[in-house]
Amino acid sequence: MLSTRLHKKWALLIFVLFMATLLSACGSEGASSEGDSAEGGNDSSNEDSDTREIEHAMGTTTIEGTPEKVVTLYQGATDTATAFDVDPVGIVESWVEKPIYKYLRDDLEGTKLVGEETQPNLEEIAALEPDVIFASKLRHEEIYEKLKKIAPTVAIDQVYEFKETVNLMGETLNKADKADEILNDWDKRIEDFNTKASEKLGDEWPLNVSVLNFRSDHARIYFDSFAGSILREAGFTRPENQQSDEWGMKLTDKESITEMNADVFYIFMSDDPAIKNNFEGWTNHPLWKNLDAVKNDEVHTVDEVTWNMAGGIRAANLMLDDLYDRFELEK
Repeated sequence: MLSTRLHKKWALLIFVLFMATLLSACGSEGASSEGDSAEGGNDSSNEDSDTREIEHAMGTTTIEGTPEKVVTLYQGATDTATAFDVDPVGIVESWVEKPIYKYLRDDLEGTKLVGEETQPNLEEIAALEPDVIFASKLRHEEIYEKLKKIAPTVAIDQVYEFKETVNLMGETLNKADKADEILNDWDKRIEDFNTKASEKLGDEWPLNVSVLNFRSDHARIYFDSFAGSILREAGFTRPENQQSDEWGMKLTDKESITEMNADVFYIFMSDDPAIKNNFEGWTNHPLWKNLDAVKNDEVHTVDEVTWNMAGGIRAANLMLDDLYDRFELEK
């Protein structure tokens, strides 16, 4: 009897130990499986998030992974790429200060040029085998179908939409956090300028501003342009006759000089003899002398690259630097 009981006790003990070992193994296996699943789940999630549908001005484009070889086909995209610490494999030639704007040369030295913004060279772009192309509807709508056969192509609408370029590039390049950082820094600077300008000028703030451009055969007033959008954010206002959402107005008759009237003029123009001659013709006209900005000695010539030609977030910050300096405000 004793022997039988001992055998039963040993059998029970062995069974308990066996079950404990089995359960421990299952638990460990489950934990390992759960850990692998979490890690694998992240990988799967990353794979899902790495295949993104990017909505843009020309439609929807599928982007897989994180593009590394980038081609930029408008100045604002080239500027913005450097703000993301991205070295494009191909860029278009600058409008002035050819072939690359001076403030970008250190970052883009040796970068392949693929033609002009209005006429990029498709063969040279294809030879670079880019992962993604940044374009604009304004410039490239007619060649968009050809571009997207070379590589996934995303586009903004107007080339001066520098914030849209930052957001589009952040989403496309898997750098959304960097895009948020760039735009948050911008918003803080804008708020700071507005506050300091208001404190300094008091009741005179905000100022009415006209952004003027002179060409060889006419003059222009820019409304909702690159510079215009930044001035609006910074707290400036526009005269009532300049409240339209269109880009601006073209003036060919000096009798229309009164359309320019504002508290402050910011003028940009190219360094060209014909343009300078036309500028003198407009500014020597009797109507010019009656404008508020002229009478108050508030006519300022500004850099055409940072105020108009470049169109990116870095140029926007350079323009804002200029405003800080002109108002003698601490940056």
